Amino acid sequence: MINKIWGLFIVLGVVFALATNNFDILNKEILTVPKQALDMTLQIFPVLALWLGIMNIAKKSGLLDKFSKLISPILKKIFPEVPNNHEALGFISSSIIANMFGLGNAATPFGLKAMKSLQELNNKKDTASRSMITFLVLNTSGMTIVPTTIISLRMLYKSASPTEIVFACILATICSTIAGLIIDRILAKRCLR
Repeated sequence: MINKIWGLFIVLGVVFALATNNFDILNKEILTVPKQALDMTLQIFPVLALWLGIMNIAKKSGLLDKFSKLISPILKKIFPEVPNNHEALGFISSSIIANMFGLGNAATPFGLKAMKSLQELNNKKDTASRSMITFLVLNTSGMTIVPTTIISLRMLYKSASPTEIVFACILATICSTIAGLIIDRILAKRCLR
């Protein structure tokens, strides 16, 4: 479905360029955008590789487990349906930690394992459980402390201070996480009636 939507966008863009006699602009963009995309990828890759390496070291050294235990009382309140010391809580905390460092790519495997683990606890296999929905809300809000991708992009485009956005990102993700959890709880209570 997504391929059809993007294909439609491309066809509409070409038709619009022809209709407005802007084919030169379209040609120029077709030739310059791939270089910009490659430059962006090459700029972001080292930063992501660094943080992914740090996450891997933290996992192998046991630091990730210690941090998971540190935030497990908070997670237990957010996910009361999940039994104590269940593997799902470990996967959830690992996903949250990866998102905190702006590593959505590293968070994805943990998120998939968390969902699989939560599905095992789910009584209705064809419907998302309360915990699965809450985890999706947490993942979507993406609590971030170090927005590595944004910092990398700002560095790529020669920002005078690429890290000045960090405080605003932290504030925005705290607000989105709190708002998401409040709405999640309100809707959960409404559905349980």
